[in-house]
Amino acid sequence: MLVDRPDHRLGYATELLTDRDRHGVLWTQTVSRRGDGRPEFARVHPQRQRRAMERLLCQVCGNPADQDETGVLWLLRDFRGDWPNWPEGMASTEPPVCRPCVPLSRRLCPSLRKGVVAVRVRHHPIAGVRGSLYRPGTLAPVAVRAGDFAYDDPFVHRVLASALIRELRGCTVAVDLAG
Repeated sequence: MLVDRPDHRLGYATELLTDRDRHGVLWTQTVSRRGDGRPEFARVHPQRQRRAMERLLCQVCGNPADQDETGVLWLLRDFRGDWPNWPEGMASTEPPVCRPCVPLSRRLCPSLRKGVVAVRVRHHPIAGVRGSLYRPGTLAPVAVRAGDFAYDDPFVHRVLASALIRELRGCTVAVDLAG
């Protein structure tokens, strides 16, 4: 149950130490049953996504993402025609991948079937969270809108986070993996 805390932050009535990240942002509580169930590509498990993004782990197998002198490997939906220098400066909630999982990702992820680009990223700072912003309510906090929130946003402590965001900088198309 979500509550308004005396310090004006969003909280849980029975909050655990692991419910907040190192920036003090509240995260969606989820049950973790590793190896149980089937992947739901449109609904990534918040704890798994956060762990993969924090540690640069493959979004498919959970092993370290592929990394070489040109950067960490990301598979991204191809939006090169949408803006100049794509994906430079893009905010991503998709974790990177390891090289052995590239074919599996391309085959199984519905979003990537629409066009995929393998990109090496040299700089990938954690920039914020994706989640729902809540305002104080009469009986309980009320959701206002969903969106992306930088950690320096003054409203970030009223957000219930569901995904960690990294900013992608120093991007180059991985020609050897382009498809």
